[in-house]
Amino acid sequence: MTRTALPAVVIPAYNEAATIRDVAQRALREAELVIVVDDGSTDATAAALAGLEVVLLRNEANSGKAASLRRGADEALRRGAGAVVTLDGDGQHCPEDIALLLRAWRETPERIIIGSRLHWRSRIPAARYWANRVANFWIGLAAGYAIADSQSGFRVYPARVLREARVRCDRARSFVFESEILIEAARLGAQARCVPVQVVYNSRARASHFRPVLDIARIVRMVAWRLVSQGLAQRAAALRRA
Repeated sequence: MTRTALPAVVIPAYNEAATIRDVAQRALREAELVIVVDDGSTDATAAALAGLEVVLLRNEANSGKAASLRRGADEALRRGAGAVVTLDGDGQHCPEDIALLLRAWRETPERIIIGSRLHWRSRIPAARYWANRVANFWIGLAAGYAIADSQSGFRVYPARVLREARVRCDRARSFVFESEILIEAARLGAQARCVPVQVVYNSRARASHFRPVLDIARIVRMVAWRLVSQGLAQRAAALRRA
């Protein structure tokens, strides 16, 4: 693998001063290029990274996780990354598992690799566990195959998927992006592969920005729109063939 095809790590961060330095330091042991996107934090998130060899991008105002992921991924692609590893800045994901995900990606480089957490049911808050199960059903339905953990943000995206996927990244869709890109990737012929990883709920981390009821409702609405759109497209194609 050439140097320009090496994977990059992207970490979106919003008010993660308590955990971001530790996460970034550990990620740097796993990858040469680590990009942190400070999403308009009002705490000392950016200052906590002082002295680390990371690329720090800063959003002037809070733009949401989707926009931060997109900005970080675009920067990684601009620098020639062959794939982009994404993980959260709150310490929930173990950077040491990056090697595990990259190993799976190198075995199947056309696939999105997802670090699956749902096998650790006892460690996951009940509301989030069941919200994830609901999302898994609907996203799998739209994507056309079962996905063990559609809500994990610990992933490896092939560069092609990030370049070709057409997914909105506005603030209202912050927690929809990671679901919709799985459906869009399936349309492009790239399925996801789930690999079990560790999950940690850090007592120092701030409360999750994910709202199980509202955000899952937004995901289900997106899936319904996708299913309707796909149905209409198939009907139009059938009419053209007739």
